Amino acid sequence: MNIEVSEELKSKCPEFRGIAVEAWVSNTAFSKELWQEIDVFTQQLRAESNVDDCKEQYAIAATRTAYRRCGKDPSRYRPSAEALRRRLLRGLELYQIDTLVDIINLVSLQTGYSIGGFDAGKIVGNKLVLGIGREGEPYEGIGRGVLNIDGLPVYRDNIGGIGTPTSDNERTKIDLNTQHLLVIINGYSGAKGLQEAADLTLNLLKRYASLTKWEVMSFE
Repeated sequence: MNIEVSEELKSKCPEFRGIAVEAWVSNTAFSKELWQEIDVFTQQLRAESNVDDCKEQYAIAATRTAYRRCGKDPSRYRPSAEALRRRLLRGLELYQIDTLVDIINLVSLQTGYSIGGFDAGKIVGNKLVLGIGREGEPYEGIGRGVLNIDGLPVYRDNIGGIGTPTSDNERTKIDLNTQHLLVIINGYSGAKGLQEAADLTLNLLKRYASLTKWEVMSFE
């Protein structure tokens, strides 16, 4: 999979750097051991943070700045990493989806990056381009219905948008049959921490998703 950043996005967010993990895996409905890790992190986060300061985490703060530069209010359309942290810090439990999605959510929670997770077999073509959403552009967010992506950073394949930092698209979502996984870690704060986030993703995939082979690609 080739990933390009449009000049439109670069002009608004020159600091942006990304890293992608393409992996061949096996998904399951639930992993007890993974959820033990999630529970440990949840307790640690609640002991050290509160709702008011979660948006100050450097990766989340940078993503919020990118939203404003592109024309979106980050308090109305929250980046997914911020939304996940806020949920835990409000005393609610994390949604349990499936092992691959749960892994991506844990990495996002730990790092502050809004991370796209896609079934690569559902992507049309072999190239994604990161641009900015347009008024009236069709997009169905996972579990959200029609999402107004005007002013949101968006990855597009050959037929349209598949991922934003707020929500990925129903069309390319991960399910229990997913074997070819694409994970995109979005560094609106720059390259700092991206490789560590990719390494964490691979480590979790090895332990909980029967990772057999993988490729890692940086892009900007």
